[in-house]
Amino acid sequence: MATPAPPTDLETYLFDLQGFVVLPQALSPGEVAELNACLDTIPRLEPGEWYGYVHAHTYGTRDGLNYQQVYEAGEPFERLIDHPSWIEKIKHFVGGAGTFDYHHGPLFIDENFANFRGPGQAIGLHSGGTPPIMRNQFRYHNGRFMCGQVNILAALTDVGPGDGGTMLIPGSHKANFPHPQLAAHRMKPEGATVEGAAGAIEVHLKAGDAVIFVDGISHGSARRRNQGERRVVVYRYGPSWGNFRLGYQPSPELLARLTPERRKIVQPLQLLERTPNRKPG
Repeated sequence: MATPAPPTDLETYLFDLQGFVVLPQALSPGEVAELNACLDTIPRLEPGEWYGYVHAHTYGTRDGLNYQQVYEAGEPFERLIDHPSWIEKIKHFVGGAGTFDYHHGPLFIDENFANFRGPGQAIGLHSGGTPPIMRNQFRYHNGRFMCGQVNILAALTDVGPGDGGTMLIPGSHKANFPHPQLAAHRMKPEGATVEGAAGAIEVHLKAGDAVIFVDGISHGSARRRNQGERRVVVYRYGPSWGNFRLGYQPSPELLARLTPERRKIVQPLQLLERTPNRKPG
């Protein structure tokens, strides 16, 4: 397993410049096999169904199927919460490793899911520097990054030409103008693809590779044209004052078995117990 390490000078430069960095072989072949085995134990669900604490979900377009709260699917997914291949890089880009303060706080995972993408499926263009959104803002100020959301997308299958790979527009996290072709490529119920959008590139990954990117970058995917399915897992990190994007909560069972470090990322703030001892009035 990799030794936790902050981003290199080159990774920092590229993340600032283009909004993403590829991490080759972030997961070992053994880890990829374990993660796929966990997913294979879950019967293929329909959107809206629950399998334990894992929820089948779509974004309302022809983008594939998501298993939300996938860190509930087994210990291999729990390891991804603070995986050494990326956790120190995530800390640095979200708020600066070792420099968290009261206002920015420690990390928090507000969404985590495995995505299955089959033939004909894709997800349209979304995010970007304009219009500005606090949740996925990109900011570098006074010597530190302060990003509202930084994502890890790790490939569990090879993702090459025709596989429906992630597409990004490098540098678009700093854009001051909307993409002129946004209407043609944006997410919509009937489906869309980022293919053909000016400036967009497709990120090809081998199983085990990962890409770390600020959520403010314009992104989406190509359409899958090959048979079979693309499998990736996505963990979205932000500061502790965020909340779950879709209203999920970690299960008591998950919290009980996590290490203290992982539990702090999954549930950074404990609810205060309120026991009134004086009556108002």
